[in-house]
Amino acid sequence: MVLLKEFKEFAVKGNMIDMAVGIIIGTAFNNVVQTLVKKIVLPPLSYLTNGVNFEDKKYILREAIKGATGDRSKEIAISYGELINVTIDFLVIGFVVFIVIKLMNKLRNNAQDPKNKEVVTPKDIELLNDLKELMQEQNALLKAK
Repeated sequence: MVLLKEFKEFAVKGNMIDMAVGIIIGTAFNNVVQTLVKKIVLPPLSYLTNGVNFEDKKYILREAIKGATGDRSKEIAISYGELINVTIDFLVIGFVVFIVIKLMNKLRNNAQDPKNKEVVTPKDIELLNDLKELMQEQNALLKAK
């Protein structure tokens, strides 16, 4: 029963919901980035390299051995082309995440600036700013004595 109560508190606090939303958005974001890389970034790169398809690039260590009844052993190869694709994916994802975080930080900084009248400042920031101003006034009065 204690475990059930703890789980209920965990779920009600929103941690589980926030985590689920993050995972769902992350999955959708992954699909967007994969499409961006495969359909936008790789085609011009392939065009610049005279149609080289990186996914097919590999260094073959041993060819497949075919017998009379079918394959006796599979090809053994180092697929460095996949590494190139994954590296491009990583770089694009990293850049997109950087841009998103940069925009989010800019929006958050604007929202937390109590002097910015265009954006609604959260109440806790307003209260802290009012408290800071009152303390500065009080310190000025104390120094004047």
